[in-house]
Amino acid sequence: MNLNNITVLDFETSGLDPARDRVIEMAAIRCYNGEVVSQFSTLVKFEGKLAPKITEITGITADELVNGMDEDTAFRILNRIIGNSTLVAHNALFDLSFLHHALTRLANRTFTNSFIDTLTISRMRHLYPHNLTEMCNRFGIVLEGAHRSLNDVYGCWKLLEKLNEEKSVQADLNRLGYLEKYGAPKWAPQNAIVSPIVIQYASEK
Repeated sequence: MNLNNITVLDFETSGLDPARDRVIEMAAIRCYNGEVVSQFSTLVKFEGKLAPKITEITGITADELVNGMDEDTAFRILNRIIGNSTLVAHNALFDLSFLHHALTRLANRTFTNSFIDTLTISRMRHLYPHNLTEMCNRFGIVLEGAHRSLNDVYGCWKLLEKLNEEKSVQADLNRLGYLEKYGAPKWAPQNAIVSPIVIQYASEK
């Protein structure tokens, strides 16, 4: 697959519910022909109560978010970076759900871009575990400071390149896999090919 026009994005959020919770940090890189041509990263202003667990995972504190970029401006910038590119994320359902709900709330519309989910591809091809840190380790990719958006974006980009070298990811465009024990997602992009995935463990190989 030609990966000459992609935007790799990642959100850190105040919780797991995209309809209720908010993006507190975002990062994106726009890539042409294997080169990063633009980069955006910011904390996003959040005045709600930030759960201690979120700070524990991300290192982001409520005090830092008070001075973050306002949400509307942050998503306007992100939207201009995205343009007509193919979106890439690890666990794309999570990030694209937050993107959809934010755009719907702020601009009364959603996105129509094609996408690639490196988590779905990882689950289809490789043994458990499949989180970004483990997959980067598997391919010898240095991932410093996981669970901060910009670090995760660069890790995901390098992982996509490795997965594409291993086998073209063309057939996985817009493919969104889910685990049957959790059921099909309540929301998915309109162009998504949604299907269950059976996780392979080492003892089963």
